[in-house]
Amino acid sequence: MNFVISYSGGKDSVLSLHKMLEGGHTPMGLLVMVNQEQQRSWFHGVDLELLRQIAASLEIPLLPCESGGEDYHTRMEETLRAAKAQGAEACVFGDIDIEDHREWCRARCDAAGLQCIHPLWQRDRLDNTNEIIALGYQCVIKCVRNKDLPQSFLGRILDAELVAEMAKRGLDVCGENGEYHTVAVGGPVFHRPVAYECKEILDFGNISAINICAAKR
Repeated sequence: MNFVISYSGGKDSVLSLHKMLEGGHTPMGLLVMVNQEQQRSWFHGVDLELLRQIAASLEIPLLPCESGGEDYHTRMEETLRAAKAQGAEACVFGDIDIEDHREWCRARCDAAGLQCIHPLWQRDRLDNTNEIIALGYQCVIKCVRNKDLPQSFLGRILDAELVAEMAKRGLDVCGENGEYHTVAVGGPVFHRPVAYECKEILDFGNISAINICAAKR
C-alpha cells in the first residue's frame, strides 16, 4: 500500500512509520503541518530546516503544509487530495487511544478519499514508549508542560531512566496527554543520524521548549 504519514516528528509518528515499513508498505511523503507565521511545525515546533534534514535521512519526501491555524483542516485535506492524485491510498497517524483525535483524522481522510490508518491504536501507552527505546530510536525531548516536568528534561534523549522518573511523578510516560513532546533524529528507519544542535530554552508559561536546529555543516 502507498501511504503518506501525518508526521509530527515525534516518537509516536516514527513508531507508526516503523510499523508501516515493517509491514511492507511504501511511504510517499511526510505530511507536516507548518505554522505559517513561525515556519515551524504546529504543536511540536520543529523548524523547517531540521524537518528537511529528517526527511532526507528517512529518504521520504517532505510535504510541508502551511496553515495560519483557522484553515488547518482544509489545508490538510488539500494536501491529502494532492497525495491521492500522486498514487497514495492511505494516510497514517500516530494517535493511540483518544477517540476525538481518531474521528478528526478520519474526517480529513474521508474528505480526500483515502483510508485512515492508526498503527498504534489501542496499544498500551507504556508498551509503545518502551518499544521506541528498545528499537534504538533517538528521540530528543523538545517540549515539556511546566506543571509536569522540569526544564532539565529538555534536550535529553528519551530513555529508561527518564521514563522511570516520569512514572515516579505519576505521569503518562507516553506523553499522550501533552506532558511532553519529542523529535526523532535517529534509529532503524533513518539511513543516517540527523545532526542537530540544542540552543536556547523558551518558557511560554504553560510549556517550555528547547530550540533544536539542524547542525551547521
